[in-house]
Amino acid sequence: MRTHTPFTCTVVLVTASLLGAAGCAGTDSGGDSAAAAPRTVKPVAGCGAGSWTDPADLAPDRKPARCDKGAPAAQLLAKKRKITVATGTLSAEYVAPLQVAVAKGEFAKEGLDVELKVLPTPDALPLLAKGDVDAQWAAPEAAVMNGVNGGFDIKWVAGNFSPDPTSKSGLWVRLKDGESADHVEMAGRKMGTMIGKGSVIAYPMDTSLKKHGGGLDKISFQQLGSADVLTALQNGGVDSAWLLDPIWRKVDGDKKYAFLGGQPVGEPLGGLLFGPTLLDKDPDAGVAFLRAYIRTVNTYFAGDYKSDPAFVAELAKLMKTDEATLRSTPSMRMDWEIRKGTTDRLQKAYADSGVSKGAPVPEAKAVDRAMYSEAVGHKP
Repeated sequence: MRTHTPFTCTVVLVTASLLGAAGCAGTDSGGDSAAAAPRTVKPVAGCGAGSWTDPADLAPDRKPARCDKGAPAAQLLAKKRKITVATGTLSAEYVAPLQVAVAKGEFAKEGLDVELKVLPTPDALPLLAKGDVDAQWAAPEAAVMNGVNGGFDIKWVAGNFSPDPTSKSGLWVRLKDGESADHVEMAGRKMGTMIGKGSVIAYPMDTSLKKHGGGLDKISFQQLGSADVLTALQNGGVDSAWLLDPIWRKVDGDKKYAFLGGQPVGEPLGGLLFGPTLLDKDPDAGVAFLRAYIRTVNTYFAGDYKSDPAFVAELAKLMKTDEATLRSTPSMRMDWEIRKGTTDRLQKAYADSGVSKGAPVPEAKAVDRAMYSEAVGHKP
């Protein structure tokens, strides 16, 4: 294995509309940093055949990859790294594994001093590309793909979650007189969202809109802060909005609103983006970060984690949200893997909405599965 000189790095982790974890340069099963030498991948105790699933498996009922509880075991770095993780919000449930990893000391076991800090995606992306910031907790938004097309050394290196089949996280609309969930005319509506047309939710949103006479080219967007999306929907500032877990519970059951559709089951649409620092200069720190994230998922989020009242109470405190509301939504399927073709489907939606620039970015140029492969001991 190639060795690297340890140094202090800054990781900015930005959550936008949806979004989980890490990747590495080297051997791969879907895209690598070309300049990096192959890394040695060794078997990992507690991570067997179930710790890897075929990226081409798009079945909604696919079981997410899992290792044993407590695996993969920590491997303390020779020198501590200080890592700052910026996130668009700390109240969204998909950020919870990172908050738990900090609170439970999982990052510390790897020699990582991680701080979660709120930072908008647009502010972090150019810093990531320059190497001033090392990672974003975000998604392959249109701006990211345009940046890769423009020469940014950025990769999507791990996923975050897919929704439970019973979740209603997704597109909600305020009904007009005479409308119902089965008959809504979406053309001409105003959509409230944190990112706009360039968000990963454009992909599932376009699917839902077209079922109701709409489409990304037939609605207008109003970009709002994460705390303002629900408020704007409720006070009439927007006609529709994409509501995350557990926020949608605040309108569920209210006959003034209808749920039109959500994220595809079994397909994460966001996660961790790495820049040149962790892809090329210090991948050991990137693997360590990912190892801690995966271990946290396997230990605390492996199944129906909301069946444990004490853990739900702990999550509610970390997220600073109402415990009853959090308990009222189904557990997410935390998933560090990336499905084949997701970036292709996302870019088609961006093209349909007119926000993409240039030719589509090939998956091999945008996705790197090598680091999570290494963390669980999977050899391509």
